[in-house]
Amino acid sequence: MRASISPSRALRAVLIVGILFCFIALCAAPLMSQTAAKSPAPTAVRSPSDTVREFYKAMRERKFREAFDLSIYKPAIDPLKPQEFEELRPDFEKMALAIPVEVELGGEQISGDIATVFVKVKEGEKPEELQPATLILVNGMWIIGDKENQAIVKKAGKRFFFNARIDTHHDEVQAMLTRVSLAELLYSQQHDGLFADLATLISLGLLPKDLEGTESTGYRFHVNAPNAGKTWNASAEPSVYGSTGRLSFFLDAAGVRSGDTGGKPLTPDAKN
Repeated sequence: MRASISPSRALRAVLIVGILFCFIALCAAPLMSQTAAKSPAPTAVRSPSDTVREFYKAMRERKFREAFDLSIYKPAIDPLKPQEFEELRPDFEKMALAIPVEVELGGEQISGDIATVFVKVKEGEKPEELQPATLILVNGMWIIGDKENQAIVKKAGKRFFFNARIDTHHDEVQAMLTRVSLAELLYSQQHDGLFADLATLISLGLLPKDLEGTESTGYRFHVNAPNAGKTWNASAEPSVYGSTGRLSFFLDAAGVRSGDTGGKPLTPDAKN
């Protein structure tokens, strides 16, 4: 994990490409066989390597609460009501799917209340990588994470994962609008300077079909080509304001504007 990270970056990072994905990817390790290891005695302190293995096992079995109990994210999970937890379950499922299949533990180092477990990560045809996973000792137990990010999680409480989802969606919308702009440029080059709407761009494979719905993006996307395709604009607003996003976006040839409109579409003259 990173040694230093701002609160906003920590929130954005928790999903697939961030802190939580990172330690999921780094901490995924083969389960010990029944003949290779024994469960620690109830009074024994679980080693950092054992903690990594148990986290991996719980995530594989979709026992998300048990997994997060072994990490700095416990304070973000414990206060969740059953309905809130179920709302976040699709995000947790994505995290579980992100665990690499081929990994191997490469030893551990302990210095006071901080430990590092070295993990050999092998994904597809990529060369094997040896990467560190950080753990800290809290109340006599090793947990995955670092002290700085632990403080961030504690401060956010149960809003941590919801805020992380929102920040991640905001970043993804910005990236998707860049794709929209490139798609319109390509279409225009092939159609005498004219532009196309969302359905046309999707039908030509220039944009993903996911944009027709909100399940994977958390946003409603619109791409318009008024004046018989002589111009174009795009917009996006959260499907559930405050849950899947807070910002609304508008894009045209002048660039992207965004603002908090309470979930309503952003007007073209809005400022960042």
